[in-house]
Amino acid sequence: MAEGPVGYDDIDVHVERLKSFGLVRSVDRAIDKDTEMHPLVRWQYRGGIAEADRKAFLFANVVDAKGRSYPGARVVIGALAGNRQIYALGMKRPEAEIGKAWLDAIAHPIPPRQVSAAPCQEVVETGETLSQPGHGLDALPIPISTPGYDTAPYLTAALWFTRDPDSGIQNMGLYRGNLKAPDRLAVMMERSTLAGGGVHWLKYRKRGQPMPVAVVLGAPPIVAFVGPQKLPLDCDELTVAGGLAGCPINVVKCKTVDLLVPAESQVVIEGMIDTDRLEPEGPFGESHGYMALEEYNFSMRVTAITRRPSYTITSIISQVTPSESSVIKKVAYEPLYLAHLRDGLNIKGVVRVSMHEPLTNLRPFVFLILKKGTPKSEIWRALMGAASLTPAIGKFCIALDEDIDPEDTDHVLWAIAYRSNPLTDTHVVPNRGKGHGPALKGSDTDATMLIDATAKGDYPPVALPKKEYMDRARALWEELKLPPLRPQSPWSGYSLGDWSEEWDACAARAVRGDWIANGRRSAAHMSITAEPQDPARDIRFEGD
Repeated sequence: MAEGPVGYDDIDVHVERLKSFGLVRSVDRAIDKDTEMHPLVRWQYRGGIAEADRKAFLFANVVDAKGRSYPGARVVIGALAGNRQIYALGMKRPEAEIGKAWLDAIAHPIPPRQVSAAPCQEVVETGETLSQPGHGLDALPIPISTPGYDTAPYLTAALWFTRDPDSGIQNMGLYRGNLKAPDRLAVMMERSTLAGGGVHWLKYRKRGQPMPVAVVLGAPPIVAFVGPQKLPLDCDELTVAGGLAGCPINVVKCKTVDLLVPAESQVVIEGMIDTDRLEPEGPFGESHGYMALEEYNFSMRVTAITRRPSYTITSIISQVTPSESSVIKKVAYEPLYLAHLRDGLNIKGVVRVSMHEPLTNLRPFVFLILKKGTPKSEIWRALMGAASLTPAIGKFCIALDEDIDPEDTDHVLWAIAYRSNPLTDTHVVPNRGKGHGPALKGSDTDATMLIDATAKGDYPPVALPKKEYMDRARALWEELKLPPLRPQSPWSGYSLGDWSEEWDACAARAVRGDWIANGRRSAAHMSITAEPQDPARDIRFEGD
């Protein structure tokens, strides 16, 4: 077992904790990992279930399409970020503290601690046995994510460890892994996002050497959350995981490659990635919501698989968003972007950053919420700063007012429609990275569009009944036992500055039934010089 105290949970302890909060659906009947498992969990993302009601699914009786079982193995989906509460429990802190925790961990990393023995190495398989059917990768219950389109089982929650051959610094990334044979995997390390493993591969190719790699399945959640994070290439992600945990992450040296992996992992796949040849990989249903078609990617030859005697493999729901994959990114990316704009660029008017999740998968749309009165120059600095932080995020960056809910796309479109002028409030920045998504036909380069959809001055009130009347009506609704309500913003009217006490007084008379008095007011101010639609702003009620 690992040496020394551990201040973080492994995946099994985490799942038990989720159970105590009622956040796990345990499925004991046989479930086919190739045809049933991911489609079953997918329904909680495509079936109209609110995010707060999503849960982790634990499968203890896994079979494959040929009826083969996997004794001692469990698969859990949704245990990392089925919803925000699950993520927060994995981080071992309230959701409100997660953003600050990320910033503190990045600013104050804690190096890992090497141990001599580890749970993930109690069972070791090496040599020729790895290539035999029923052994190696073929012995692991890896699900098919998109049955009917994916060409093989895929690792979706695997952490890939590589080492920079120049600096010696390790990198950890979350990449998709295509099972090819009991002893062979293919992996896509995306060029457009400067994946650390891909950068290391280029260096090994230049040296004419294969690249050592270790793939971790079922990492402790505090480590798994760092995998999708966008950190500098010279940052060892395990040190940031230590910062999140408040203590060093226990690591153990692999059996056949010179890499360190979390000691409390469930399964570790070791091997070498070929730098002479690439292998066709895919198709695979990707997080941008389309099938990633077959393309050439890295080929890994497995040299060892180590694991616990009984183990739990984590798999994540990705593909069309919302998904577990998008929640993992959203909760972490948004506070980092806010800190970049507010603290790094010193733009004090920015109060929130939100990334659009459903279908678009966070990267293309970045919404910036700014305080009323933020100078125009600062709004545009914020837009350009958001677009430039990482190469593949921010195809559309949109500045919004505080009264606009960025989580409601209709709300955002409302702001764009009436608070922006395409001629003066948009700007297109050329030569953006292509980003994550299917190739855009007929275009060799991509661009970023910046939109200032903040109000240019005061606006009239939102045309809904004031809150007091909507509250009264809701109480009546419930008294009448009408169907449960799910209020959508805006659900009551509010002022945006262009409103007067005189008009408030007129409205108050109307709800008292004294609307005829308002008619006398307007009759007293008839005009023979006004044109149709001229404003009538300064007239007063003269009384009886």
